[in-house]
Amino acid sequence: MSDSMLLFIACALLLAGFIKGALGLGLPTVAIGLLAVTMPPAQALAIVIVPAIVTNIWQTFVGPHLRDIIRRLWPLMVGTVVGIWLNAGMLTGRYAPYATVVLGALLVLYAIIGLSKFNFKIARRDEKWVGGIVGLITGVISATTGVQVIPSMPFLQAIGMEKDELVQALGVFFTTATLALAFNLTSAGLLTAATALPGAIAMAASFTGMFIGQAVRTRMQPEMFRRWFLISMILLGLYLAGSALLKIHG
Repeated sequence: MSDSMLLFIACALLLAGFIKGALGLGLPTVAIGLLAVTMPPAQALAIVIVPAIVTNIWQTFVGPHLRDIIRRLWPLMVGTVVGIWLNAGMLTGRYAPYATVVLGALLVLYAIIGLSKFNFKIARRDEKWVGGIVGLITGVISATTGVQVIPSMPFLQAIGMEKDELVQALGVFFTTATLALAFNLTSAGLLTAATALPGAIAMAASFTGMFIGQAVRTRMQPEMFRRWFLISMILLGLYLAGSALLKIHG
């Protein structure tokens, strides 16, 4: 990779890490969305996957709720792993060019849901069977785009977790999903020595950004930051989907 591309990777992961530090999520979503401007989503995911796993593992063990989270979310996690396995190869198969279109559409959908503040509740007795279905859909989408926020994120918000428990739950869930994706990438031969240097740069940049994001979290207005973050996701998603469609049909 050229020096300019490595610099772009560092900047993208620095921003993604900052958003994760400030909001508790968003590293793969932002990083893959930005990197997909210059490379296929499969290549972007291969660079992002290790920083995503490490930061999510760190987030998993920050908090006292791990046992209860696993007890409540195991159907969601199992469903996600099964969905990723069922759709293995989608990132590199004949329909791979459409992955960027799907990724762009998902970023727009995710941002619109966040901006609308659409709220619904899922009763405790229905968590497990709904979680299994949501996990399966999330896994299929994740295997196509590398992004796991739709529809898992609305589900996690709907089951009524407290703020700190939700942040830890995001770490547990995303760790499971990214490990399953890493297996897909390894099987497809995408995790190779060629990704070692950009992956190391991505790791350092993401942790730097995450610590900066955590440091400024208490000093900023989180709602204002969240609003502009979601608006930027809409613009990025529209650009990705539009440019990918032009390439496919041009």
